[in-house]
Amino acid sequence: MIHPTAIVHPNATIAKSVEVGPYCIVGEHVTIDSGAKLLAHVVVNGRTSIGADTVIYPFTSIGAPSQDRKAADDEVSYTKIGARTTIREYVSIHRGTGDQTVTAVGDDSLLLAYVHVAHNCRIGNHVTMSNLAQLAGGVVVEDYAGIGGMAGIHQGVRVGRHAFVGGYTKIGQDVPPFLLVDGNPPQAYGLNTVGLRRHGIAAEARAELKEAYKTIYRSERNLSQAIAALREQVKTPEGRALLAFLEGPSERGILK
Repeated sequence: MIHPTAIVHPNATIAKSVEVGPYCIVGEHVTIDSGAKLLAHVVVNGRTSIGADTVIYPFTSIGAPSQDRKAADDEVSYTKIGARTTIREYVSIHRGTGDQTVTAVGDDSLLLAYVHVAHNCRIGNHVTMSNLAQLAGGVVVEDYAGIGGMAGIHQGVRVGRHAFVGGYTKIGQDVPPFLLVDGNPPQAYGLNTVGLRRHGIAAEARAELKEAYKTIYRSERNLSQAIAALREQVKTPEGRALLAFLEGPSERGILK
C-alpha cells in the first residue's frame, strides 16, 4: 500500500503488507519487512532495514549519512531498525561511520519525538527514549533501559540494562545496569526500583543489587576494590550481569 505521492525506488525491497504514506521517500537499498508503516513525510535512505510491524511517524529521517567529520563518501555502512519498534515525529537515526559499520535499534523499543541517534550507536530491545533525548556517536543502550527527556549521552558511553537516566541529565561516563541516575553533575541514586518491579525482577535479585549498589557507591572502596568484593558477593543472574558490565571494556569509565 504505497500512497501515490510517495517516492519509492524500484530497487527497494518492500513486503506486500507494508504501508508507505503520503510524501514518504524510500531509497534504493532500503528493506522494509511485513506490517511496517511509514505514516507520512518519512525519509528512509542508505542501506537501511526496518523490521516487521515497526511504525514510523511523520518527519522522521532514517539512514542519512553520519554527521561525523571522519565519515567518507564512499564507505558502505548500515542502519538497522528492529521489529515492533515505534519511532515518533522528527526522530533522526544516522547510519554508521566507517566501512561495514552499523547503527542499530532493537525490537519493541519506543523513541519519542525529536530523539537523535548518531552514527554507530547500538540500542537494545524494549528501550524507551523520551522526547529530545540525544545520543552521540558510538553510544550503547542495553535492553529495557530508559533515557529521560532532553538527556544527553556523550559519545562512547554505555548505559546498562534496566538503567534509567533522568531528564535533562548530561551523561559522560558509563551508567551501570539497574541503577537510577539523575542530575548535573549526574549521580547514582540507587536502583531503578520501579523499572525492576515492572519487568518482574525477583525480590532476591533486587536485594542483592541494592547491596551491590552500596558496595560501589556507599562504601570507601574504589572501583577496583568494589569489583573484587562483588565477585564474592553476587549470586543472581542480575548481580552477575552488573559485575560483567563493570568488568567490561569502557571508553569513558564508570560513573562513580
